[in-house]
Amino acid sequence: MSVQPRVRWFREETRARIFTEALEILEKIGVFVENDEALELLDGAGARIDSRTARVQIPSHLVIRALATAPGRIKVFDRLGECVMDLGGDRVHFNPGSAALRIFDYQLGRARTPITQDLISFSTLTDALPNYAAQSTGVIPGDVHEDLADRFRLFVALQYSVKPVVTGTFGKEAFRAMHAMLATVSGGVEELRKRPMAIFDCCPSPPLMWSDLTAQALIDCARSGIPAELVSMPLTGATAPVTLAGAVTQHCAESLSGVLIHQLAHPGSPIIYGGSPACFDMRKGTTPMGAVETQMIDGAYAEIGKHLGLPTHAYIGMSDSKVVDYQCGMESAMGATVAVLSGINNISGPGMHDFEACQSLEKLVLDHEIVGLGLRLTRGIEIRDQPIALSMLEEAIETKEFLSLSHTAKWFREEAYIPDKVIDRATLGEWEEQGRQDAAMRASARVEELLANHTPEPLADSVQTELSDIMMAEARALGIDELPVFGRGKPATVSV
Repeated sequence: MSVQPRVRWFREETRARIFTEALEILEKIGVFVENDEALELLDGAGARIDSRTARVQIPSHLVIRALATAPGRIKVFDRLGECVMDLGGDRVHFNPGSAALRIFDYQLGRARTPITQDLISFSTLTDALPNYAAQSTGVIPGDVHEDLADRFRLFVALQYSVKPVVTGTFGKEAFRAMHAMLATVSGGVEELRKRPMAIFDCCPSPPLMWSDLTAQALIDCARSGIPAELVSMPLTGATAPVTLAGAVTQHCAESLSGVLIHQLAHPGSPIIYGGSPACFDMRKGTTPMGAVETQMIDGAYAEIGKHLGLPTHAYIGMSDSKVVDYQCGMESAMGATVAVLSGINNISGPGMHDFEACQSLEKLVLDHEIVGLGLRLTRGIEIRDQPIALSMLEEAIETKEFLSLSHTAKWFREEAYIPDKVIDRATLGEWEEQGRQDAAMRASARVEELLANHTPEPLADSVQTELSDIMMAEARALGIDELPVFGRGKPATVSV
C-alpha cells in the first residue's frame, strides 16, 4: 500500500478555532439573504431576522445540526450510468474551469467571444481527454441570447459528452428546465436523484451575502437531490480580511450559512464545500488565480471542509497569463499540485486563464497532462516487491542491464505516467526533425486531431427529441425567435 502525499495547512487546534469563529460570525454579525424562500426557512428554524435589512443572525446549534445531516460522500455518474466521481476523503477528480466570457483563438492569436461551435468543440474535447472525470459548461456562447445561455450551455454539453457536468444557473427560472434536461438524459427524475450527473455551483457574494438567485439555486438543488457546490469567493483586502487565515475564516462562515439554507430545504441532500477566492493584487486591482497565496487559501479552506466532514472543491489550476506560455504552465501546474497535495475532491480550472475569464482549447489539452501528473502523484510510491530491489539487482548484475528483465516489462507502465505526444520528451535531433514546435504549437495540432477523430456517444433519438423540445420551449417562452442548431458540422441559425 502506498501513502498518498499530503500537505497540511493548519494544526488541529487552528482548524477548530476557525470553525468556532465562523460560527461566532454567523451568530453575532450574520448574513444578508435576499431570497424570500430562504428567509422563511431560516425564520422557521429559529434564526433571528431583521426584516428591514434581511440580515440573518444564525445560532450555532442550527449550523451544527445542518452539518450532521449533510453527507460526507457524494457519487456522481455519467450518462451511461457509471459512477465516475466519488467525492469525499482525499479522492481527487478534475474538470475544466467554467463560465468563461472569452475563448482564446490560437489561429488569431487573441481571445474572442465564443460561439456555439466553440462550446461544441469544448465539450467534445473534454469527452476525448480521459484524465478529466467531468466536463463543465465552460464557455458562454455569444450567439445565444443571454437570457437563455445557461440552459443552452447544458443542452450542448449533454449531447457532446457522456461525462457529468459542472454547471450553474444565471437566472432563477433556469433550474426547472435544466433539471428537466438532466432527468430526460438520466431516465427520469427519480433516476437522476439516485444517480446525479450534474453539480450546480452556488456562489455567495462576499462579504456574507446570499443573492436571490444563488440562494434559490441552493434550495432547488437540495429539493432535487442534485449536488450543490458552494463557491465562496473572498478577495483578500477587498471583500475579505487581507490575511489568508482571515479570508479562510470568512469563507467558512459564508459556506456554513449555505450549508444551513441547503439542509433546511431538504436534509441529507448532497452539498460540496468549495470556492474560488483570490489574493487581491493591490498594485493592479486584479484577482490573480495563479498567485501562490490564492492557491494556499484554496488548500487551507479545503482542509476546513474536510474537518467539517464535507466533500471539497476548488477553482484552482488556472493562470492569469493572456496566452498559452511559460507563465500559463507554471501557474497552472503549481495550482494543480497544491490541489492534489491538499486532497481536494473536485478540482475545477484546467483550460482557464486570464483571471478565470478565458478558456483555451490548447491549454485544456496541455492541462490534461498536468492533471495526469497530478493523478500520478496521488498514487504515491508503491512497494511492488519483497525484497524491494535486491533480487532485481542480482539478476541485472548477470544480464548487465535492466531493460530486458520481465520485472521491467511488468511494471514500467504502472510506475510511470506516459504523457500524450503533446509533451516533448524527444531528443534534440528528433525535435528539430519534427519542426521545432513549442508546446502551444503541439497543443494546437493535437486539438485539431482530437476534434477530427473523436465522436462522442450519441443520445438515443427519443432522448434527443425530448431534449430539443425542452430547449425550444424555453426559447419560445422568452420570446426568442432563433437558436443556433447543429449536427456534427457547422452550426446554422434556425427559426424557433
